[in-house]
Amino acid sequence: SSPLPAPQEEGGAEAEEPLGIHHALAERDSKYTKRPNVFRLQTADWRVFLFQAPTPEEMFSWISRINLVAALFSSPAFPAAVGSQCRFVRPILPAAPSRSPPEEQHRSHEAWMERVAQELLEHQRNLPDKRGRARDLDEYRLKKEYLLYE
Repeated sequence: SSPLPAPQEEGGAEAEEPLGIHHALAERDSKYTKRPNVFRLQTADWRVFLFQAPTPEEMFSWISRINLVAALFSSPAFPAAVGSQCRFVRPILPAAPSRSPPEEQHRSHEAWMERVAQELLEHQRNLPDKRGRARDLDEYRLKKEYLLYE
């Protein structure tokens, strides 16, 4: 069997460093139609890599295993940095593996999802004035994109 090519970032650039999968998400890429059995891996820094598996079964196996390991190694996020300006800043995602047992990790992930879902509802209830400053609209958009991604 021939060796697999280096992982490709969306856009075709070859990955130049090892991929950390802490806080990553693997999922089937239904929009990619050039090749079969392609899945995407979105990393903590929002980079996207495409991988191709030989069969659909292997693709789903890789996806589930990557997501399991990513969940087990993802320590809870640190609060975002605080500054003097009222700007949205994403939380810091630690690269160090979690030292918590899987059951506690699962509870932590569920609590995080509940917090993010609640924050998204609150965010959507407080729409900025459409005639407001461009910076306020950009901040709203950035936070909404982050919450939807999470």
